[in-house]
Amino acid sequence: MIDPISDMLTRIRNAQASRHTQVRIPASKLKLAIAHVLEREGFIEKVERETSEKGHVLIVITLTYVQVSHARKAAKIKGIEQVSKQGQRRYVGKDAIHDVKRGYGISIISTSQGVMTGKDARRKGLGGEFICRAW
Repeated sequence: MIDPISDMLTRIRNAQASRHTQVRIPASKLKLAIAHVLEREGFIEKVERETSEKGHVLIVITLTYVQVSHARKAAKIKGIEQVSKQGQRRYVGKDAIHDVKRGYGISIISTSQGVMTGKDARRKGLGGEFICRAW
């Protein structure tokens, strides 16, 4: 695996496309922090840590779906994309953090005070690495 954040976001996209209720991802502190931000903002239902039989630590993400009609559910996350990639990191200052989809989405920023949404970083006057955006 070359880029673990990209792998995490792709697993979430693929699980939602297949209508899975949960997705398991190899754990790291950054991935867990990103998942907690998504949980806090209501994009996913629950985040848990789990140890597999082989001793590997995994993050179990329970996905959220919205009832569109009687027979159809839609994924809560319409889109999620990585901004800062391993080959080209993207850093933003506090004034360069903009709304995602006119306020319907969130940006996730890694700051010196931890991983948080772009709105929280702007409120605290912090900049940092622009990890991803979700809507």
